[in-house]
Amino acid sequence: MHIGFIGLGIMGKPMAKNLLKAGFEVTAYNRSEGPRREFAEAGGRLAGSPAEAARAADVVITMVTDSPDVEEVCLGPRGIIEGARPGTIVVDMSTISPEVTRRIGARLAERGIHMLDAPVSGGDTGAIAGTLSIMVGGDVADLERVRPVLAAMGKRIVHCGPLGAGQTVKLCNQIAVTLTNLAVCEALVFAQKSGVDPARMIEALSAGAAGSWQLSNLGPKMLRRDFAPGFKVRLQRKDLRLALESAQHMAAALPGLALVSQLFAAVEAAGCGEEGTQALVKALEQLNGVRVESATPVAV
Repeated sequence: MHIGFIGLGIMGKPMAKNLLKAGFEVTAYNRSEGPRREFAEAGGRLAGSPAEAARAADVVITMVTDSPDVEEVCLGPRGIIEGARPGTIVVDMSTISPEVTRRIGARLAERGIHMLDAPVSGGDTGAIAGTLSIMVGGDVADLERVRPVLAAMGKRIVHCGPLGAGQTVKLCNQIAVTLTNLAVCEALVFAQKSGVDPARMIEALSAGAAGSWQLSNLGPKMLRRDFAPGFKVRLQRKDLRLALESAQHMAAALPGLALVSQLFAAVEAAGCGEEGTQALVKALEQLNGVRVESATPVAV
């Protein structure tokens, strides 16, 4: 298969590189020049527009920021819809609105272009390692056609339902992830204020019922004051906005989601929108007048 790839950001660039490593021919489009050069040096081809990237592709993958960005690269001027042939499968791996996903899919279908929504979980480390969890919505037959492509980027591929279901499950993921992150932050603040070394707290909890990816991976970063982004606060806020919008549409009461969204808003308002989501601890530190840190190595 020939792959078109749109978006070489923190996640998209390593995902596209893994496709190259798996032996696929990949033509990528990205607005900024730095990632374009790096991808070309890795052996990829470059396109001047999404339409050009789609022109010779069997599968076109999009990995961009938000719903309007996916609409633009799929349906806008020089977009995928202008270059893709009937029978091409567009796989949107961004995290966007389920409603917008279905709307884009309907427009593409008018041209005979198929669509899957396949958002991912695993952060930049999973993207680099090719171990992402991929949540897929759309036709099962389309999924089976692109499964070898997805398998080059992820280790767990789950069909969640019709088009839009992948995005819905990804928003479930973001709800669970952010509330777990908040729980880790609160536990760290509690340990720090109690006079217990929070590194020892993480070590003790990580192998028990309170263990989580956030505790083992983000907790030690918080203690080292390492706020480099694996996934940015700004993007996390976008995902929580999408979840809140869908919850409001369904009249679903999710008080924890509303709370953690407000705390992330406080972190971004403090100028930390480009930091990693572990910066959520700063909101709890501000509320409690404490600084969470430890020089003790964490064994998890």
